[in-house]
Amino acid sequence: MRKHEQSRAVTKVGAMVLLLGLVAVGTATGANNNAADADWKIPRTAYGHPDLQGVWENNNGTPLQRPAAWTGKERLTDEEFQELMAAVAEATDPGADALFGDQLVLAAIERTKATSYDPTTGNYNQFWIADRYFTKRTSLVVDPPDGLIPPFTEPAKKRLCKRVKHLMEHPADSWLDRPIPERCISYGAPFIFPGYNGYHQIFQTPDNVVIHQEMIHDARVIRLGDESVLAEGVRLWNGDSRGHWDGDTLVVETSNYSEKNDFMGSSEQLTITERFTLTDPETLEWEVTVNDPGTWTKPWTASIPLKRTEDAIYEYACHEGNYGMEGMLAGARAEEAANKPKQLDPGVVFRYPGLACDF
Repeated sequence: MRKHEQSRAVTKVGAMVLLLGLVAVGTATGANNNAADADWKIPRTAYGHPDLQGVWENNNGTPLQRPAAWTGKERLTDEEFQELMAAVAEATDPGADALFGDQLVLAAIERTKATSYDPTTGNYNQFWIADRYFTKRTSLVVDPPDGLIPPFTEPAKKRLCKRVKHLMEHPADSWLDRPIPERCISYGAPFIFPGYNGYHQIFQTPDNVVIHQEMIHDARVIRLGDESVLAEGVRLWNGDSRGHWDGDTLVVETSNYSEKNDFMGSSEQLTITERFTLTDPETLEWEVTVNDPGTWTKPWTASIPLKRTEDAIYEYACHEGNYGMEGMLAGARAEEAANKPKQLDPGVVFRYPGLACDF
């Protein structure tokens, strides 16, 4: 939790400064800043590779998927962008419920207050979410061109709905029924979701790149130029990553994910290809291509502009797996004793965009 980012008071003057800052940043990130700085050259390490080292933040407010209100529109006009920024300033009242992922833009478009995805126990409020920056793009998904993640395959629907149904009927028989992020194991890698611990630190050597993500402090050690592959039966929480340089772009290919991994409902067939390219002194374009024929009908790609930051990576102090788990299990036993009817945890479906189950 990045409490240090949100320690300043939020006032009407502060909200106006935020609005002006968002407009300025959004305009800047919507264009190629190389043209504005013709003298800029990609910095390089002593061994000649592009120097990607440092801390990069993903606090992008551009939605992952294109909202229905923007169907067929790849980019916003200047006027539409300014209207969006005004709506975002209203939606991000620090006392309102936290808006995760695409919820922020949807609330701004619909001019509605935040709705908690955890109405039973409550949610973080917006105070705890990092300030978001925007581009004029209407989605981070760039392929397919409609800006939408492809539909789930029929087997994937059955598999995921079976999982959701089990969680409805057995929300906390034991700690094994709780999601792996809640058990402080992992949020999966790569962690592409913005605004909440969306910080990544990159380290480089001639033969390896390490990407340390703040969310549950996962660190991926990526071997460069190593084309060997793990045996099919060797499965890892965050997969096995190999990298190489394609010109000035770092390409990272990851496979051999465990079936326990849960990248938006993925299966063991998941492979992810990431491309990291410095586009200006402050921007690292992060292109993520997801290919999982066991889950989606076709591959899809998102392009995420990461911004350089002087902030440090902070410890992710995950307490749910400590004293919190005891409370979750005790609460479930109390609900059973009271014969409280089972209900769907909205946070479960939130993890699987587009999933519709017949129950």
